[in-house]
Parts: sequence; C-alpha cells; structure tokens
Amino acid sequence: MDALHATSARLAAALQSGPPWLEKFWVTVTSVADPKSIFTVFFPLAYFLDRGVGVSVLWTGLLAEWLNVVLKWFLFGERLFWWVHESGLASTEPLALRQFPVSCETGPGSPSGHCMITGAALWPLVTTLTALASMQGRSLVVKLLPFTAYVLLLLAVGLSRIFVLAHFPHQVVGGILAGAVLGWRLQARTPVAGTPGFFVATALALLLGTLALHRLVIAAGIDIDWSIRLATKWCANPAWLRLDTRPFASVCRDAGSALGLGLAAGLPLRRGQRLDPRQRLAGAALALGAVQGLHRLPQPANVTLWYVTTCLKYAAGPWLVASLLPRLVLLLVRPQGSLHSE
Repeated sequence: MDALHATSARLAAALQSGPPWLEKFWVTVTSVADPKSIFTVFFPLAYFLDRGVGVSVLWTGLLAEWLNVVLKWFLFGERLFWWVHESGLASTEPLALRQFPVSCETGPGSPSGHCMITGAALWPLVTTLTALASMQGRSLVVKLLPFTAYVLLLLAVGLSRIFVLAHFPHQVVGGILAGAVLGWRLQARTPVAGTPGFFVATALALLLGTLALHRLVIAAGIDIDWSIRLATKWCANPAWLRLDTRPFASVCRDAGSALGLGLAAGLPLRRGQRLDPRQRLAGAALALGAVQGLHRLPQPANVTLWYVTTCLKYAAGPWLVASLLPRLVLLLVRPQGSLHSE
C-alpha cells in the first residue's frame, strides 16, 4: 500500500507543477464540488426545474453523505497531505508538494466524499435532462451531453482532490463508482410524496444511529478521531482546519436536511397551485439567494452550539426552497405562459 501511496504522491507533485492558471482551476473545481453545494446550490436549482427531481437530488445527496461518513470510519483511509509526512516520504524524496486552504480535511480519506456525494446527488438531474432531450427528439449528441458533462465533471473533481492533496487516486475512483451506483439505485426510491413523519423519523435515525455507532466503535477500542489529530498535526495553516469537514458535521447536515424535507412536506402548496416557467426562474433565483444568505450567517464558537446551528440551518434550507419561497413567488410574480404541474 505504501508503494501505491508513494506513486500517488508523485502524481500529485506532477499535477502541482503545472501553470498557475491550472492551479486556480483545480482549486475552483474542488470548491464548487464541495458536498455542501448539493444542499445550497444544486437542490434549489433542481427543485424549481422539477419538484420531484429536486427532492431526489437532496434525498440522494444526504443518504450518500451519511453512507460516506460510515464508510470512512471503517475503511480508515489516509489523506495525502498528512501521509507524506507520517510515512517519512517528504524527508526522503524531494517532492514539491503544497497545501491549500481546501486541503486540510479532518475526516478519513476513503472513499472521496466530493466524488461519491456529488456523483450520487447529480445522477437524478442528469437522467432527467437526458430523458427531456429524448422526449424532444434531439440528436444523439444532445442526448449524450448530460452524461458526458457528468463524467467530465467527476473526472475533474477527482483530479482536483489529488491536486490539493486531499485524496489518493484509488479513493477518488472508489468515490466515483460508489456515487454512480448509489445515484442509480436511490433515484427510484426517493420518497417524493413522503409524509412529514417519515422525514422526521429519517432525521432521527441518521442522527441517533450515528451517535450509537460512534459510541460502539469507541467501546470496541477503536480510535475514531485519529484523522482529526493527524490533520491538526500536519495542516500547514491551523486556520485552514474547519469544523465543517468533520464527520459529525456531515451527519448534522444530513439530519437537518431530512428534517427540512419533513417541514416542507407538512406545509405543501394547495392543490391546483402551480408555477409557470417565469415563476420557476424567479423562484430559483430567490432560492439561491436565500439559501446562500442563510449559510453565511455567523455561527457560535462553541463546538456543540456550532453543530446545533448547522443542523438548524440545513433544516431551514429545504423548508425555504420547497414551502415558503414558492408561496412568495406566487404572490409577487404574475403568471405568464403555460403552466407546469408542481
């Protein structure tokens, strides 16, 4: 395994030796494909394209992220930015490796969450766009365009994760494959018409199940926080260590989002209320602005309170997007053109 890791470190060094503009590209890609974007960007956009697709994107994304946390706890994957020091490779081989603000992830590295969660959550959107192109009788090139973009995006995300020293190539490949399979399997199992109680029960199951698993692993004598210590030890800048990269932050995100879907399901639009294309466009713009503003609100320094507010923020997001903002759009934007079913 050390030989594979060493070869991966040399590949990362080769990627980092490219021109400065390419460095900006890789850092931008890894930032845009952060799993948080599924909740704050792709879900709002997909929801106002089609309600079912939006719920499917969020549902698949939150389940994929929770499964990614569980896999990381049991696979014990190293991260490149600390392995080169822990293994001694950095002192025996002159590799010019640099860290970036997005390098210092604190959870274990296998499989890549960026690849797995993004790959799973975007699958419903990609298949829907492909189906729309087929229904409209588009050419084969147009029909293949969504999947081509999907594959190229995941390849770019994978290379960006190696570039910033967050992952090894085998972790990236594992994440891409796991994400595609999860997206394919979970898309048909999205509870689009789920009741509030179902989503609330899911939120509790994700949160309490994770806490129970955490306690069980600790009771078995396994050091579950080993990756946090290594990340803290080898991160080039302590300011780059972020709470939102910890495994439990992901669980709070997932439980909060499931709870938010329950809140939205409890306050649906009245039967017959629909948004036309103009209203959908206005709704998407409002949703992006509202969700981005919500997640830019300051959070407390206390770790426990930080987790609580994170959960509440991610619960508020789906409620805003799927319940409050559609009503606001119906009040503020006059209908125009043909109506689409909500």
